[in-house]
Amino acid sequence: MTGSPSLALVLNAHLPFVRKPQYAQFYEERWLFEVMSETYLPLLRMFRRLELENVPFKLSMVFSPTLLAMLSDSLLCERYVAYLDSQIELAQKEKNRLAGDAVFGPLAAMYYELYRRSKDEFENQYGRNIIRAFDYFSKKGHVEVMTTAATHAFLPIYADIPEVIDAQIETAIVAHRAEFGKNPAGFWLPQLGWYRGLEKHLRAYNIKYTIVTTKGALLGTPLPFYGSFSPVMTPSRVVAFIRDAGATKAVWSETEGYPAHPVYRDFYRDIGYDLDTAYLAPHLSGIERGYTGFKYWAVTGKTDIKRPYEPAAAAAQAVSHAHEYLSDRKVQARAASFWMKDRPPLIVCPYDAELFGHWWFEGVQFLEAFFRAAGRKDEENSIRLVTLSEHLAEHPDCPASEPEFSSWAEGGYAEAWLDGRNDWVHRHTRKAAERMRELTIRFPNETGLRERILNQAAREVLLSMSSDWALLLRSGRSADFAARQIRESIYNFNHIYEMLCAHTVETEWLTNLEKRHNIFPHMNYRIFSPKK
Repeated sequence: MTGSPSLALVLNAHLPFVRKPQYAQFYEERWLFEVMSETYLPLLRMFRRLELENVPFKLSMVFSPTLLAMLSDSLLCERYVAYLDSQIELAQKEKNRLAGDAVFGPLAAMYYELYRRSKDEFENQYGRNIIRAFDYFSKKGHVEVMTTAATHAFLPIYADIPEVIDAQIETAIVAHRAEFGKNPAGFWLPQLGWYRGLEKHLRAYNIKYTIVTTKGALLGTPLPFYGSFSPVMTPSRVVAFIRDAGATKAVWSETEGYPAHPVYRDFYRDIGYDLDTAYLAPHLSGIERGYTGFKYWAVTGKTDIKRPYEPAAAAAQAVSHAHEYLSDRKVQARAASFWMKDRPPLIVCPYDAELFGHWWFEGVQFLEAFFRAAGRKDEENSIRLVTLSEHLAEHPDCPASEPEFSSWAEGGYAEAWLDGRNDWVHRHTRKAAERMRELTIRFPNETGLRERILNQAAREVLLSMSSDWALLLRSGRSADFAARQIRESIYNFNHIYEMLCAHTVETEWLTNLEKRHNIFPHMNYRIFSPKK
């Protein structure tokens, strides 16, 4: 065997598009603000520390087009600063309330420092542009940036409507190029949703590689010769990297994964549900109860009686888990190396970025400890950190195999989007897609006002397809909001369709809609045209 075993860490940074300028404040916009404070800014903080200390680190990061649109939106950036001001004010109130409390007082001070530091970095260090900060680490070779479908649609649902697949891919590439100045080599499949034939669409847009689930790969034809320890070459010559099952279980499992450890911070116990509503009202964006981000309790176990959160103990546990994680991957690599004689094994570890710091508060500490441990010299038992493009450049010849239809959702297929609580969505989104295709045939070369309204129609179709809304409908969390998001986009599209059929345009209505749903400024409605 030539070369050391390799590990590729992949973080998918994605949130659905939520922007409500018609309201003075809107609670669901806080989804973005929370992960900026708890995931994206802490990741950049970690990158800077590692760079200053010459600790080697490499990973691939996916930036969804919807997330890029929100991160670059001046209104949302302004509202994020207002959110931070409110959090700092609440933290100060908490410091006063808990003054003299040896257990909870330091936790209030911790949150005060978190939000104060976030505001300073966002305003002064990054000039309200954290995309540029991630791009810096991309240009330095530490981070490879990837894209994903325009609105994170679950693509297998639309396998029989090729125009939808192309529209989701092309819109994503245009958005990615506008922010990073180059086309992406890699494409993250939303929910790792793969179906046979998808690679033809990816290849048509010069996508070099994607990632599939272990299940989909191991059901592929022929069976992958190296299991999940090597990518495979699909019939259209798009490379499919394979998610590692062991690395997945270690972090994702709700029962056995690291985030379930009793010492870590409990995500669900929040003062937003514990303290007086009048006290919290100025900090909850108009709702009576909700998450504030101030969480003082540890996971403890399956009990309502929680132990106070101890940051030092949790940090030590994160370091321990990082070392365990690395050690387990090395054991995997050694075992695979015995029967992989012509190429070193590769372990692909893909996760949602928001897991680290937001859902798992200590997750960024875990990553930093992992990078530091992986960077230490260990000639006899080493494992290299690589980006997916790097591995592909070093090992361009992959075994041939065509993965089977799969996703990383519960059950491994599509049941999460075809549940009795959300299956109604698809008859509307699919009909809208078919009508959008029809409009491109009827109006192939429009300019001026009619082109504007057709472009907005295309935006609304794409927005309605977000796989996140169907998952929220199924889980019951924010289900009413998710349903409103879908219905709003479908209504907007249908209204545009009816106006075009009647050869009328409500200019003021269109202008207001363009201001609200200002995503994809480079939209060209012809992406929904049937390919000849």
